[in-house]
Amino acid sequence: MKTVSITAALALATTMGLAAPLAAQDSASAQDVVAPDAVHYDEYGAVAEPLTETAGDAAAGQTVMTTRGLGNCVACHQISVLDAVPFQGEIGPPLDGAGDRWTEADLRGIIANAKMTFEGSMMPSFYKSSGYIRPGNGFTGKAGTEPLPPLLTAQQVEDVVAYLLTLKEG
Repeated sequence: MKTVSITAALALATTMGLAAPLAAQDSASAQDVVAPDAVHYDEYGAVAEPLTETAGDAAAGQTVMTTRGLGNCVACHQISVLDAVPFQGEIGPPLDGAGDRWTEADLRGIIANAKMTFEGSMMPSFYKSSGYIRPGNGFTGKAGTEPLPPLLTAQQVEDVVAYLLTLKEG
């Protein structure tokens, strides 16, 4: 009996975690949101235009960056002002001073698809839904053809950008 209830709880938690970004995107559909495949990157990977009509919220961006089921940026990056957040990563560069090092457009492009700015980057593309290499029959039985949902919603990308802009040198 307990195994069934634990399994059900895990299934529900997983479903809720995966459904949150999609539900947030649906609630944003009433406003103008740039679709992942419609994002315009300049020659250096910057995205000048916001992805939503609603300005980013820095507090919400911090939550996205420190939450495992969302951006979880601190898994790879360190942010010294978040010293209460344990186990910050050492894979990516520290984000201290990001608001002084990059423009808003640069940060938006890096978050949406870092490979447009840094070709060899290991950073995931947080606002991309197509162009993935998918294993075929030898691995999965059948390769999917439909677009994948982005890891973050357009609003979450804007929130992360707003938070990163608050991180100044010194």
